This record gives sequence, structure tokens and C-alpha cells, in this order.
Amino acid sequence: MTMPFPQNRPRRLRSTPALRAMVRETTLQPSDLIAPLFVKEGIDEPAPIASMPGQAQHTLESLRKEARSLASRGITAFLVFAVPAHKDAEGSEAWNPAGISQRGLQALRDELGEGHVLIADLCLDEYTDHGHCGVLASDGEVDNDRTLERYREIAVVQAHAGADLVAPSGMMDGQVGAIRAALDDAGFASRGILAYAAKFASAFYGPFRDAAECAPQFGDRSGYQMDPANGDEAVREVREDIAEGADIVMIKPALAYLDVIRRVKEATSFPLAAYNVSGEYAMVKAAAANGWIDERRVVLEILTGIRRAGADLILTYHAGDVADWLN
Repeated sequence: MTMPFPQNRPRRLRSTPALRAMVRETTLQPSDLIAPLFVKEGIDEPAPIASMPGQAQHTLESLRKEARSLASRGITAFLVFAVPAHKDAEGSEAWNPAGISQRGLQALRDELGEGHVLIADLCLDEYTDHGHCGVLASDGEVDNDRTLERYREIAVVQAHAGADLVAPSGMMDGQVGAIRAALDDAGFASRGILAYAAKFASAFYGPFRDAAECAPQFGDRSGYQMDPANGDEAVREVREDIAEGADIVMIKPALAYLDVIRRVKEATSFPLAAYNVSGEYAMVKAAAANGWIDERRVVLEILTGIRRAGADLILTYHAGDVADWLN
């Protein structure tokens, strides 16, 4: 119970920067952030991503350099996306031990050692010639159970390449359980799963599909990604992934789904990540480039809001800038 005005004056604790910092309820630091990185096969120098200013498709060498720079500023975890030179209907480069994803993971492990967390995106959309997240059935729909067999193979190859966590993002039913069993059977019981537990069929992914060159060649992904209108279903999906063996669960996107982040945190008290996705990033960059917003203040406010909603970790393309600002 609080006293009424004038005995209670909330402005007292807002009167100086030191007082505001002392009673601040939500903090943001570089170790809360995970930096997504793109590595592309067959290029000789980094290729800037037009729809994501400040981001690039990297060569193996520039991937090392970028990760080292981010690590020196306090970023301790990295999510690797790969763009292969060869794509086919099955997405076979995804489980090629010498594929670009695996070489990227190995390069980062060699560069950073064991003191940083490497996370491997586990999906097929970057590797298939049709751009969908799984193997197609004869009717053109994604075959859930055949896709799980591929996910099992990919997880083991990524673990061999040095991934601490694999991050299945395809929203296949049963994907976490299938991957957990595959890792355990292959002797990787200590490797974890960061599950895209509630990944919505969002319009905010457009720039990412430029970066990863993975736009669907027909249809869309609403048959396996979640309806943006559904919050109860998100909680159910998260609980199912936890039951199947997830170590961290994630909500994607973040900004339009803060209510889901809060509901999941309250329902599970489980390690929770949120993905501040490419469209959210691109909107801020575009507005800042036109002088319409203060980029630093807006980014810090957005990420603090995601943390306040309940996210323990945030995947964000702003990671490097935020680390600089906070330091």
C-alpha cells in the first residue's frame, strides 16, 4: 500500500540519473544479446544486405573478423545462418559435413575458442530450391515426418562442427523431441536445443529472406508457422517443446508479441529468448536514416521493453551497436 500525495512523490526517485539507475527494474547488458550472423558460400568479400543496413553476408574470413569484433565488445553468443552455393529439393547441403554452415561454425570455434556460445540455425529453407522449411510431399505440402528425419541428421552434423546449441526454426510437429533423441544417440547429450517454440507467420521477416536467400518459391509458410492471432496456442507450443527436451524456448518475432513473451514467462518460468527480427530492425534503420527518430534511444527502449516483458535473451541485429552504447 502506498501513501497518497503529497506524502508520496514518485518524482523524488526520478530526480537524478543516479537515483533512476538505483531503482531501475529492468537492465540490459551485452551478455543478454545474441548476434545473428550470415555466412555465404562462393563470395570473395562481404556482401552488404540492402534491406538490413549495417549487416552483411560474410565470407568465412569476414565472419571470423566480425565475430571477434563483437566478442571484444561483450557479445558472448552468436547464431549462424548459412547461404549455400548449391540448393536442391531435399536441402542436402544442410547435413553435408563440409557444408558452409558447418565450416562457418568451425571457423568461429577456431576464432573464439570455448569461451563463447555458438548456436546453429537448424532448418531447410536456406538449402532447398523451393524455399520451404522441409521436404515436400507429392501434393506440394511440407512432409512433417520426413522432414524430422532430415532435422535429425542436421543436428548431429552441427554438433560435430562445434555448435553448443542447435536452433530448430521450421515449426515441424515433434521437431524438438526428434532432435533431442538424435543428439543423445550420437553421443551429444551435453549439447542443447534453443527451440523456436512459437514462431509466427509474420510479415516482419522480409529483409531476412533477402539475407538468407530463402523466400518461398510458391505459397507461404502459414501451414506450419503460427497464426499471429493466437496466444493460447503459443503457450501450448512452448509447453510441448519443453516436454520434448528444449533447453531454451524462443518467441519470434518479439515486438508485436510482447504479450506472448509475458504469458510464456509467467506460465513456464523457463529460459526464454525473443527474436528482434529483421523487419523490426529495418524499420528502425529506415526511420533513423531519415532523421525521424533517435536510433540509439529507440533501440534501447525496444530492447528494454522486450526484456521487461520477460525475455532473458534477445537475438538482435542491433547487438554490436547496443554493446558499444552500453559500454
